[in-house]
Amino acid sequence: MQRLVLLLVCMLGSALPCRIIGGTNADIADYPWQVSFQKLGSHNCGASIIGSSWVLTAAHCVDGLSLSWMSFRVGSSIRESGGSVLQASSGFMHGKYDSDTTDYDIIVVQVSGSLLGSNAQVVSLSSDGYDPAAGLAVTVTGRPKWLCASTLQKVDISISDRSYCESIFSSEVTDRMVCAGQAGKSVCNGDSGGPLVSGNMQVGIVSWGAKTCESAPDVYASVGNLRSRVRSAAGV
Repeated sequence: MQRLVLLLVCMLGSALPCRIIGGTNADIADYPWQVSFQKLGSHNCGASIIGSSWVLTAAHCVDGLSLSWMSFRVGSSIRESGGSVLQASSGFMHGKYDSDTTDYDIIVVQVSGSLLGSNAQVVSLSSDGYDPAAGLAVTVTGRPKWLCASTLQKVDISISDRSYCESIFSSEVTDRMVCAGQAGKSVCNGDSGGPLVSGNMQVGIVSWGAKTCESAPDVYASVGNLRSRVRSAAGV
């Protein structure tokens, strides 16, 4: 199985879509925890606000990046304008993160200043050990990359049965992961690190998926199974 870490560059002529698959445009007022994680001023990944100065995202989003390259736009539905932009000041990746398997795909990043304001609010996090049940209704939000439409998008999906997920991705799906979505309703380029929520509670972080975005559910880092790392690093 060829996995796709959902951080690929969207280029003209690409065979891969550069948007949330099967989604619709969304308003930041309805998802005020959504963050555009930017690399040198351009959208790189999604993230979520978990504290006044803390964001949560996927560890693979920061591979090879220095803190000086990282900033976060909050409070805007558009990736290049509006809201506020804050610079990263420190980051704490899970010590067991594996770039080959994408296991423990989680990092908390602290910014200089307060993230909170108009249309910028904290998302609640699932409790320690929480494993969302198959069929749970969830929503994932994200922004396309670079040359594609820049408006925040969302798609309503559900948690996949673990045995079904394992039948697609085999043993690559660990206890630190959860699957959600279906063929025709999924995430793609630029959505990595974004929040998977049930209501206003974050249960997952966009991590990886199949080579073709539209073909299968996607895999998310499980917030419940990695909750203790968030608490120890950020105190939330």
